[in-house]
Amino acid sequence: MSLEENRLDLSRIVFIGRTFDEYMAMFGLAEEELKGRTILDCPGGACAFTARANTLGATAVSADIAYGYPVRSLAEKGLEDIAHAMAQLDKARAGFKWDYFSSVEELRANRTRALRECVSDMERYPERYVPAVMPVLPFEDGRFDLTLSAHFLFMYGDRLDYDFHLKSLRELLRVTRSELRIYPLVDLSGKRYGQMDELLAEIAGDGCTTEEVQVPYEFQKGTGHMLKIIKG
Repeated sequence: MSLEENRLDLSRIVFIGRTFDEYMAMFGLAEEELKGRTILDCPGGACAFTARANTLGATAVSADIAYGYPVRSLAEKGLEDIAHAMAQLDKARAGFKWDYFSSVEELRANRTRALRECVSDMERYPERYVPAVMPVLPFEDGRFDLTLSAHFLFMYGDRLDYDFHLKSLRELLRVTRSELRIYPLVDLSGKRYGQMDELLAEIAGDGCTTEEVQVPYEFQKGTGHMLKIIKG
């Protein structure tokens, strides 16, 4: 199955995002690394990264299937999804580490803040939020210095097949001039993506260098590493 074959209606899209600070921790970034760089966040969802990165001197853009819907509809859907996720999380607390967030209420506040920052930026700068259906992106080759991809590839290894993963990785690399970072490397149950070694071997064959890097962010247990891919 691929998303290209299954364009989702709004009721089937989960519009939840992470804060800028979470992004910096997930991808092992420092603010000084952003200034002057072109950056893609894909899929961007309801994340606050693009909004904040642009204020720090980056030229950041988000791409996501959700951006084909009206901003107000996404804002409403985001609040509904946060409420649902928090209710479910109460039943699954054991699968998470409670050091970055100390409580479900603190997590809810952060998810809500990310949504509001994202929606506000979408309203002011709609050109930063580009509708896209992976594994195809509407950008020219080498458009971005750095591409970030969170909570998509590998997380849904049971739903998105190997061919989709490979095509998506190659497409993300096509629009990237220098470096692609992906987080996390496990699925929703915390298991490492089963065909990771095969996938990385193919990417290495394309002339890229890959490295798994520990990062200072692990909310879901087992998610404390990202993949860094440098283009040759």
